[in-house]
Amino acid sequence: NHPLQNIHAGHVVEVLRQSFAFSITNQSRQYSIASATKVKNFRLFSSISMTDYKRAKLDDDQVSDKVIGTHSGTFQADEAMGCFLLRQLPEYRNSKVVRSRDPKLLETLDIVIDVGGIYDHAKRRYDHHQRGYDERFDDGKEGTEGRCTKLSASGLVYRHYGKDVIKAFYPGLSPEHLDFVYVKLYDTLLEALDAVDTGVEMAPELLYRDTTGLSSRVGRLNPRWNEVDAPNPDERFMEASRICGEDFLSVLTKIVESDLPAQEFVEKAVLSRHEVDPSGEIISLHSGGLPWKGYLYELEKKHGVDPLIKFVLYTDQAGMWRVQAVTVEGKAFENRLGLPEEWRGVRDEDLESLSKIKGARFVHAAGFIGGNDTYEGALEMARVALTRK
Repeated sequence: NHPLQNIHAGHVVEVLRQSFAFSITNQSRQYSIASATKVKNFRLFSSISMTDYKRAKLDDDQVSDKVIGTHSGTFQADEAMGCFLLRQLPEYRNSKVVRSRDPKLLETLDIVIDVGGIYDHAKRRYDHHQRGYDERFDDGKEGTEGRCTKLSASGLVYRHYGKDVIKAFYPGLSPEHLDFVYVKLYDTLLEALDAVDTGVEMAPELLYRDTTGLSSRVGRLNPRWNEVDAPNPDERFMEASRICGEDFLSVLTKIVESDLPAQEFVEKAVLSRHEVDPSGEIISLHSGGLPWKGYLYELEKKHGVDPLIKFVLYTDQAGMWRVQAVTVEGKAFENRLGLPEEWRGVRDEDLESLSKIKGARFVHAAGFIGGNDTYEGALEMARVALTRK
């Protein structure tokens, strides 16, 4: 009388089929799994506790008696973000922020950012405007000339307190995961604030200027020169700090609760790539919604992958299997290897007839992605493409 004894096997199989495109042959009662990789991914998924990636809620009632200082006048995103970060820490939780350029007043404050002409961690002073200043987050990625931008006020605060802020929201992160999130968050959000504040363009020649970003949104909160009944600039600054915090938490949450678990799946797929195809140039993922592009290149380097991976297989929301080409690192549209030229722009029966692959549904005109009804069909499309190098 085991509690699971009366559960019909078909119910279990149906759940698995919907999740991982299992192929069921009811007449023979034989259940054929699309690939061994899918089962391994299922086991990995079921072994991860999602509670490890849930953000903690900080105590809104806690108010520190420490005082944070920054400059008065026109504000930018770097000091607005820096103040937000500090006010998440127990030492400065919801601390009062004083905006002034009076040196005597600033000397009395517990911590000062973006004003004063001093960078001295021991004294809790974090300015970046002084002559000879050249602090950067790190040496940059391997093979690059280093970080393009110096640290602004937010960058300095993040350098010294960023990991503590992350741990405040996600205390269960392992040291390895904490390091990953710390760097990823700087790359994704904080570096752009540093670059904008220190005058580093995104490209040598801009085709258009983006004014939708956080720095632009913060800038628009400054009282206009001709604004009637101009608002209190300090109140506007706190509003700017609040929206900086919203962006910070949005990016942090995505990295920890989506990207970090996804990285584990992608790494598993990279390590088991020879089980998908002997070439080692095709990997299979359990879900198309899983963000893999941001990790594949680093994982290839980490594990010495050679030859490089050319195609990724996954299912879309409708259950169709997709075969997607991997782009050249650093390029948005150039593929390491595209799907065959003669398939591009062809669909359904015409594509099946042309490719001689059952279930082939489409290949994009640019050759970067195609679809098939089954895992085996998508895998065959990738295999044929590998023969066209």
